[in-house]
Amino acid sequence: MSLFDFFKSPKAEGSATTAKERLQVVIAHERQKAGAPEYLPFLQRDLLEVIKKYVNISDDKLDIKVDSLDGLSTLEVNIELPDRD
Repeated sequence: MSLFDFFKSPKAEGSATTAKERLQVVIAHERQKAGAPEYLPFLQRDLLEVIKKYVNISDDKLDIKVDSLDGLSTLEVNIELPDRD
């Protein structure tokens, strides 16, 4: 099942079930944002500025996530680099 299939209206299920599932995805996404540290947008901006010194990338090519599990925090930085010419 692809991501696009998730947003298509299934034939066997009612629209209420589909709306409920979509709302659950949106709420989970918003909860993740709400639990993020306050410094995260500043960190993302600073990292993007440093990376742009070496590689030409757009702002939407950098994704930063902070997770915490059992008292251990992790910082995940994903950068989509352009193809080499």
